Amino acid sequence: MKLMKFSGIFLSFCLLLSCDKNTASDMNTASTVPSGTPLTYLALGDSYTIGEAVSASESFPYQLAARLKTANLNVQTPKIIAKTGWTTDELQAAINEAQIKTSFDLVTLLIGVNNQYRGYSPDTYRKEFKALLQTAISFAGNQKKHVFVVSIPDWGVTPFGKNSGRDVQAIAQEIDAFNAINKAETLALGISYTDITPGSRNALTDAGLVAADGLHPSAKMYGEWALKVASAVEANFK
Repeated sequence: MKLMKFSGIFLSFCLLLSCDKNTASDMNTASTVPSGTPLTYLALGDSYTIGEAVSASESFPYQLAARLKTANLNVQTPKIIAKTGWTTDELQAAINEAQIKTSFDLVTLLIGVNNQYRGYSPDTYRKEFKALLQTAISFAGNQKKHVFVVSIPDWGVTPFGKNSGRDVQAIAQEIDAFNAINKAETLALGISYTDITPGSRNALTDAGLVAADGLHPSAKMYGEWALKVASAVEANFK
């Protein structure tokens, strides 16, 4: 979530979602990958993908890669295009700027919280998310079974959210509306969708799910996301 880039005090916060810490064919059938084959991984998103407020090894993409290795899927160090505060249009602009010419064996996409935070139009989000989804498919060598979309978590239940002066129920409703969009567009293309939003709301009563900044997920919560997405990846790669 340049969401949190208010000015002054919140500039360093740059909400939800900081710089990159880390500076393929049948489209409708699962691919079988020989055990031990090195797999490349591209993670697209915002602060939830970068792992704001935790170490790189504790971030969602790194924990996912580590977990998949235990399942004999030799995922290499993730390539990450994400930054705290990015909206859908900013992520697409960064992708275009990166001019990546290679494809990847695995691509994850988690984006939209900053659109919600800034009050951006859901209709615009749908249009831009659909474009990003096509970009992700292209990066996966047009193999839809190698793309994995993750829902937007609810930041309203965090200490920051509760002290933000905003209606937390309204935040939850808006998050649900944006997730309804990304879920519908994802499933319409037969792409894997992992809903981590209900689990993110456990942060309301479990402080261990929130990082020290009071807003972003802790390594524990990222681990829960990695576990759920890993199950989907394993099912599609074996």
